[in-house]
Amino acid sequence: MAKKHKIAVVGGDGTGPEVVREGLKVLEAVAGKYGVDYETVEYDFGGDRYLRTGEALPDSAVGELKGFDAIYLGAIGHPDVKPGILEQGILLRLRFELDQYINLRPVVLYDKKYCPLGLREEQNVNFTVVRENTEGLYCGAGGFLRKGTKDEVAIQESINSYKGVERCIRYAFECAKKLNRQKKVTLCGKTNVLTYAFSLWQRVFDQVAKEYPEVKTDYAHVDATCMWMVKNPEWFDVIVTDNMFGDIITDLGAMIQGGMGIAAGGNINPQGVSMFEPIGGSAPKYTGQEKINPLAAISALAMLLNQIGEVEAAQAVDNSVIKVVREKLNSLGAGRMGYSTSEVGDLVVKGIINN
Repeated sequence: MAKKHKIAVVGGDGTGPEVVREGLKVLEAVAGKYGVDYETVEYDFGGDRYLRTGEALPDSAVGELKGFDAIYLGAIGHPDVKPGILEQGILLRLRFELDQYINLRPVVLYDKKYCPLGLREEQNVNFTVVRENTEGLYCGAGGFLRKGTKDEVAIQESINSYKGVERCIRYAFECAKKLNRQKKVTLCGKTNVLTYAFSLWQRVFDQVAKEYPEVKTDYAHVDATCMWMVKNPEWFDVIVTDNMFGDIITDLGAMIQGGMGIAAGGNINPQGVSMFEPIGGSAPKYTGQEKINPLAAISALAMLLNQIGEVEAAQAVDNSVIKVVREKLNSLGAGRMGYSTSEVGDLVVKGIINN
């Protein structure tokens, strides 16, 4: 008997609920065709709730979410809430307390006409970034000295543990094996300047690599990684890096694959509850206008389906998204697609049903 998957849904802020709506529409269609048994429970975590209650995330929420198979997130970020409150109080707290230690970002070009690098062929932009997701500069370690004066000193510390680095690097090598493309892992760092943190990363990388003789290895400084992502993205297969560098290079990756409208990501706990989302943010200026591109959220749904073991359904969603991108849309940008948000969702549903 097929397992019934329990999915927590957090629409969040701005256009988040709109893109999640389209994702759930697609989920209903693909579940009906491929026999995916699921139930969803919706949560109102986000800016409106915070403004109403003063609470970003109830203390009971994390324990409750541990009972789900996955979390489907729209976006977090509200124009009336000071930056950092929701991001730290919801996103980072969930990542840390649910131990979602991998941020997984596929960078795939579906149609070369949307790549700003010119006549780049689709097969030349197909790599995956594995970003450490619970350590580094995002731990919040540090503080102020003489705050509020002209002598103020602000310190932000990057925390890198052997355990955290090792499990991230190992995930990257396993990813390279499973994807079976170039079978290559590139460590992205800054060993010539960040000599403590990336000495650890390099040493652990070299140790883990010995266990994967079939996987090729490479190293690039983060600035060189950005350069080669633009000049020769075909050189990359799997890139593994720390939290901050991963945050930066994945936005560049989104641009070369066509923009934030198509960029999906997962916050992964391989042994626990993972959370999937479009990476473009809440885009509040487009709220309620039916202009936002829902494909990133729909692609995030495909990642969610794959993570919970519904591989055939996940592939069907991906195939339909690719077909819509190549055959239907005028642009991947908000308000320029040639279709409304809900119409794009309908196109994906149609592609699944008619396939």
